[in-house]
Amino acid sequence: MPDYSLGIDIGGTFTDIVVYDHGSGRQWSRKVLTTHGDPALGVIDGIAAILAAERLDAAGFRRVVHATTLFTNALIERKGAVTGLLTTKGFRDTLEIGRERKYELYDLAIANPPPLVPRDLRFEVAERIMADGAVEEALDEEGVLAAAAALAGRGVQALAILFLHSYRNPAHEEAARTLIARGFPDLFVTISSEVVREIREYERATTTVANAYVMPLATRYLERMAAEIAGLGLEAPLWLMLSNGGLTHVAEAQRRPVQMLESGPAAGALAAAFFGAADSGGDVLAFDMGGTTAKLSLIDKGEPLVAYGFEAARQKRFVEGSGLPIRISALDLIEIGAGGGSIARRDEIGLLKVGPESAGSEPGPAAYGRGGTAPTVTDANFLLGYLNPDFFAGGTMAIDLAAARDAIEGLARRLDLSPMATAWGIYDIVNENMVRAARVHVAERGRDPRHYQLVPTGGGGPVHGYYVAKKLGLTRLIVPPAAGVASAFGLLVAPIRVDRVATIGFRLDRHAPAALEAHFRALEEDARRTIADSGLVLDHIAVDRLVDGRYVGQGFELTVALPAGPYDRAPEDETRQRLAAAFEAGYRGKFARTPGRVPIEFTNIRTTLRAKVPGSARLGGAARHARGEALKGRRSAYFPELRRFVETPVYDRARLAPGEEYGGPALVEEDGSTLVLGPAGRLRVAASGNIIVEVE
Repeated sequence: MPDYSLGIDIGGTFTDIVVYDHGSGRQWSRKVLTTHGDPALGVIDGIAAILAAERLDAAGFRRVVHATTLFTNALIERKGAVTGLLTTKGFRDTLEIGRERKYELYDLAIANPPPLVPRDLRFEVAERIMADGAVEEALDEEGVLAAAAALAGRGVQALAILFLHSYRNPAHEEAARTLIARGFPDLFVTISSEVVREIREYERATTTVANAYVMPLATRYLERMAAEIAGLGLEAPLWLMLSNGGLTHVAEAQRRPVQMLESGPAAGALAAAFFGAADSGGDVLAFDMGGTTAKLSLIDKGEPLVAYGFEAARQKRFVEGSGLPIRISALDLIEIGAGGGSIARRDEIGLLKVGPESAGSEPGPAAYGRGGTAPTVTDANFLLGYLNPDFFAGGTMAIDLAAARDAIEGLARRLDLSPMATAWGIYDIVNENMVRAARVHVAERGRDPRHYQLVPTGGGGPVHGYYVAKKLGLTRLIVPPAAGVASAFGLLVAPIRVDRVATIGFRLDRHAPAALEAHFRALEEDARRTIADSGLVLDHIAVDRLVDGRYVGQGFELTVALPAGPYDRAPEDETRQRLAAAFEAGYRGKFARTPGRVPIEFTNIRTTLRAKVPGSARLGGAARHARGEALKGRRSAYFPELRRFVETPVYDRARLAPGEEYGGPALVEEDGSTLVLGPAGRLRVAASGNIIVEVE
């Protein structure tokens, strides 16, 4: 019986589908245009096409892993459920008051993101829990039911419950949910103490409301996706990629769909970490460029950096503070509007600009022949000779090269440039956009980009990676097999992961370490129950403990890793010294010095539980290559170093064997992408199957 795994990554332009055979190490993939009206249609059509073309036995699939931007798009486009909010009396307007900060100080017409819940759907209830968890005023149960009835009468489908200080004592939220479930069983209810159990009302409110807003969509979509996949004969369980780079089962994803908002970008970072490990030493810059956006993230010692909050649905996509703060753990990455579908235009002062607006998949770049007329990065890449119109997306898409040329020529006339100068300008500007974002992202984390090696993935990553690396001052690229669908493969190497957080208010100089241990154990037991619900028998679960700490008097926290527990066995003074040393080391790593003899307090504790999915350890190994001549032809391509088009050798990636070396210029084609190698570059195929590119 075969042993297959299936990865599905739905992006803004393409949906990537990968099948991996654990027995033979073979891999099959397909890119299909994303069907935005109903994303499941493109997925099912793509899976069916692979099953038919490769004659795969549907009964041989052991697991299906899925990442999607569907829930993020629902927030951005405001296409979630009609949502209501039930909150403590006096706190109805928390969502609009926010932090009272302007993300652009001198913009007199600034527009803050409108709340997901309008004011007339926000109801107050009499109750009060104090900051220490004590009940000051009992919950008004009749008021809860009356508010729920009023909201249901106004067409509310989902309800967020957010009571003051419920992170310390969730009793009132839990009681309100129970009352509403009995009286209004059709309402989807989210309580803040289960989604984000930490201090700060505004961030807790936006996260809880976002979860409620997408919960009905997530429930219906995941149920349908599981049914459609089963309808193809695949009886494997469906797993979902989370923003933190881990997997969870369907039931947990339906309860907390807000955890999936950044699931697609997380998969690309995992793929870069996995493929880059063999040839880099673990320090790589992941560069995932798709049809709509490009994502960049740092991988240190084989592990992607993690952040504990991000912004969704920004008013200005790349301006910090203009979106809704979401307090969940997510892989730390930057996303910019630089993809194959990014639209080029002449701005108001006559300069060439590229992005962030994208043609997406509907209508898509002009070259797709689906009605698009705006010139895009993909159209420029065809005119520069980097992409093969007869082999785009593995030859599954018909390319209208004349339409691409017309789009570029129209822009060239407006710019008073030649078509080729315009095409190269588009390519170079989009590279510069990505490089500028990468420099800021790396510098803000105290790193030097020259210490990293670039791992380009996605359909556009290898096309642009060489010249992006040159601009960044990098000397090496690591291009994995099937780089164009690497994000989908990244889904198959992801671990089961559960993150939990709780606000505790712990002074290291006053409170006993045993109390800290008790808090961590409670969190870890909750996380273990979630893993147990998956039904998997796991050999080992790794546990990491972290803390959001600060020196007394500071107004911000720093997240640092703590030493492994338990904290209640060694003498208290010894344990306090270990904990203080861990926090001080993390603080110095960020700020170079500590403030001296100031007490340390831990505001929040965090725990992460991870376990490898059975079978994922067998993934990888050297890529298989077909026999025969790797050189498949020559194509005229433009290289700025030579200032002209040259006849460039084109190699078939599937026929490149380990040990082979070639100098530039060169093009290396595979189904999902094309590697562009400049004239002074050199490539060799490593034993891992990666192509190692040395940049001049």
